[in-house]
Amino acid sequence: DRPGPSADRPGPSADRPGPSAATEEGTPDVLIDEEDLLQQAYEDYEAGKYSPRLLKPSDTEVFGLPEDQIVDPDEDFTQRQNEKQRILSGAKVVSDFSKIQMTRNVGEDGKVEEEYNFNAEFALGDQNLIWKAKYKPRKPRFFNRVHTGFEWNKYNQTHYDTDSPPPKIVQGYKFNIFFPDLINKRQAPTYTLTPCDDNKEFAILRFHAGPPYEDIAFKVVNREWDYSWKHGFKSHFNNNILQLWFRFKRNRYRR
Repeated sequence: DRPGPSADRPGPSADRPGPSAATEEGTPDVLIDEEDLLQQAYEDYEAGKYSPRLLKPSDTEVFGLPEDQIVDPDEDFTQRQNEKQRILSGAKVVSDFSKIQMTRNVGEDGKVEEEYNFNAEFALGDQNLIWKAKYKPRKPRFFNRVHTGFEWNKYNQTHYDTDSPPPKIVQGYKFNIFFPDLINKRQAPTYTLTPCDDNKEFAILRFHAGPPYEDIAFKVVNREWDYSWKHGFKSHFNNNILQLWFRFKRNRYRR
């Protein structure tokens, strides 16, 4: 008597596991639906994993942070609120909001150049704006820098050296004026330079853009500009930002 085919081959449940058993022994893929993913993201957000770790005052020495770059949150909030009220009210007096920051560059020839924040706005007084009834006048925001350094002309080379350098002078400016809400964006803002009546060594650099912005001005050194792009001159209006960068021509000493 020979057994039939069914007795010759064992079924899947006898010696080898079926597909369901192989899936249970292996590592199955876990599918997370959208609701669980949002819940996980919310829990991570609540746990603070999306924010930088809050440093304590005792951690500043460990990380080598300078004390002048540590800002008290309450003091910073108060200063920002005062600055906001000043801008909305159109006050002419500029508050000392930001600290003076300086960067120093030393060239290969030992020439030292420094840049400082230049946020001293010149008060223009009341402006006769014909569009004042239609638009609320406001002051544009700005971020300016002033170049200072030593000028090693023939005279200074004769009378000074590196141990006793000559006095630092202003070598140029960088003006960045922001006009995000300008009504006529096709008309680029303009600027004018007018020497001061009481002191010809200084001049008033005035920027005009149109509604809803008032004119803004700064008192600068009155020297001849160097219009060469090789020396950093820039004057263009792009992405609602007016950039005017210039340096002064170097005076040649003649005996």
